[in-house]
Amino acid sequence: MFTGIIEEIGEITRVQQHGDASRITVRGPIAVEGAKHGDSISVSGVCLTVVALEKDAFTADVMQETLAMSTLDQASVGLYVNLERAAQLGDRLGGHIVQGHVDGTATVLSTQDGSAWRVVRLSLTPELAPLVARKGSIAVDGTSLTVSAVGGDAAEGYWFEVSLIPETLAATTLGQRAVGDRVNIETDILARHVERMLEFRGAEATPENAETHA
Repeated sequence: MFTGIIEEIGEITRVQQHGDASRITVRGPIAVEGAKHGDSISVSGVCLTVVALEKDAFTADVMQETLAMSTLDQASVGLYVNLERAAQLGDRLGGHIVQGHVDGTATVLSTQDGSAWRVVRLSLTPELAPLVARKGSIAVDGTSLTVSAVGGDAAEGYWFEVSLIPETLAATTLGQRAVGDRVNIETDILARHVERMLEFRGAEATPENAETHA
């Protein structure tokens, strides 16, 4: 489990392809401090397992499912990523509960700078739109953020906005994101469970099931 509070910006230093999977090495001195084989580290919101350690870097395997669901399908040497070590019992939960199980990717639609912040609008697929609410929590490239606005429709496309303060722009890779860039998103865990429960409620209420239980 993670909190969405990024500890440092790391850099991918090696990418090795292994059939339909890949193995990446990431330089991150803070992330590897105290780390051991088998530990979990969030890489731009994706929970990866450490399989090898170096002085200031770690290596992790990325499976096909992860490549299909995240921006790690474009991992390349020199790419900067957000890093966070798994939370420990007793840690302050400065962000929100983040699992590192991304729901998919979003595309930056627009950015607008204010006097001390930047508003970023990102796309939402029809499947994820119901899980994102104004004032709710969302993880973007592993960064815990509050949704400041939602909008759109099925015809024009759904979107949400986040407002980034200077600290977030400087301490994460979100400060480098431009229109057209893809990012990983993970919706709030509570919203996902509520949606699943509603699916079952709906199935139980159908006429077919009503006849079966009659």
